[in-house]
Amino acid sequence: MPFNIPILLTWLRVALIPLVVGVFYLPPGWLPLQDRNLAATLVFIVAAITDWFDGFLARRWNQTSAFGAFLDPVADKLMVAGALLVLVQLDRCNAIIAFIIIGREITISALREWMAQIGASKSVAVNSIGKIKTAAQMVAIPALLYYDVILGAIDTRYWGEKLLWLASVLTVWSMLYYLKKAWPLIKERAGTL
Repeated sequence: MPFNIPILLTWLRVALIPLVVGVFYLPPGWLPLQDRNLAATLVFIVAAITDWFDGFLARRWNQTSAFGAFLDPVADKLMVAGALLVLVQLDRCNAIIAFIIIGREITISALREWMAQIGASKSVAVNSIGKIKTAAQMVAIPALLYYDVILGAIDTRYWGEKLLWLASVLTVWSMLYYLKKAWPLIKERAGTL
């Protein structure tokens, strides 16, 4: 397993996930809910920044590796799934939306793994719909973790809900896109069974 700064940042992101979740399970009286919201939001934002930064540094310093390519999306999916489960628990996110987003991540991860095994991973490479979906998610989740009004004008509850609905629609759209791209190979392989 290679060890470098980009991989260290990815491991940091994995380590931050329990903090986003755990801050809401501190003993009563340790932190008021508003402070818990702020702490979880800040930790999530730091984790999201490491996601961008580790990829940037890996490419810039030519430190990409198979292990890093494996660990990075795992960390991303754990981060999003953990935050969504907390939001469902806090009744800030509809369980159906969380299921759609998490279910899509599992489905596409399995599809990508299978496509890589048969040598066709380029068929399910990341596309712009997936990137827009991720951007909507990465703004919606901290907005819903914060769950308050910023500067007396920006209602993060309202915008977080709208962006998470948008992310769920884009989630389904991108999943259908990837499945459509992979369908000829799925059909071909199913015919040979």
